[in-house]
Amino acid sequence: MEKPYSDGVEAIFEVVHRLRAPGGCPWDREQTHESLRPYLLEETYELLEAIDSGDDAKMMEELGDLLLQVAMHAEIAAEEGRFDAKQVSQAVAAKMVKRHPHVFGDVSVANADEVLRNWEHQKMHEARKAGGDESVVDRVPSSLPALAWTLGLQKRAARVGFDFASPAASAESVAEEARELAESGDRDRAFEEMGDLLFAIVSLARTLKVNPEDALRVAGQRFRRRFATTEASVRREGKNLSDLGEEEKLRRWEESR
Repeated sequence: MEKPYSDGVEAIFEVVHRLRAPGGCPWDREQTHESLRPYLLEETYELLEAIDSGDDAKMMEELGDLLLQVAMHAEIAAEEGRFDAKQVSQAVAAKMVKRHPHVFGDVSVANADEVLRNWEHQKMHEARKAGGDESVVDRVPSSLPALAWTLGLQKRAARVGFDFASPAASAESVAEEARELAESGDRDRAFEEMGDLLFAIVSLARTLKVNPEDALRVAGQRFRRRFATTEASVRREGKNLSDLGEEEKLRRWEESR
């Protein structure tokens, strides 16, 4: 059987067009931008997991699944006469050329930080030219998970000079917020102070050039590994962790390092 698509990157777009055409797949034909939202999120996280694993075959597969989502959304929009895959590709290519005058023009930059600052200034200029009054933090999607959203807000603000002078200053902010949380007298105050503390911790991670999401994930994996080791050790003796006293639990935990 001859494959029903070409050899280039357009192959998936051709397949999706066929799937959604009359006589195509009933499930694919029923999908909308809204119904595909959970799949887009799921495929994104699966790609992140593949990246963490270092498995090239898995990463290639997950990149393909994410590209499928792009193709589906572009095809739906094309059917509605709004835009198509070619316009999506052309628009992002044009944007990247415009946002990289140090590559495609005659602008000089000293380092990556300067590139990011120029990027933010250019976006602000474009917003003003369009008659808008957009803040540099308005483009951070509020639908992001809280940790990623907070980091995005802080990064945008830092690019225009709104930042701690040093990691030490950021660390002092963490200590101050921790003190305020410890002194909070009720749940409402504790809720507010916990938010401030988490915000300060994200800021400290950023100033140390540590991705807080990655650091927390590694810490979680380390906890899961140690907990499973401790639990297995206790079960081999015919016991459960809940049967042990606090000192014994702590001893077993230390032994699992």
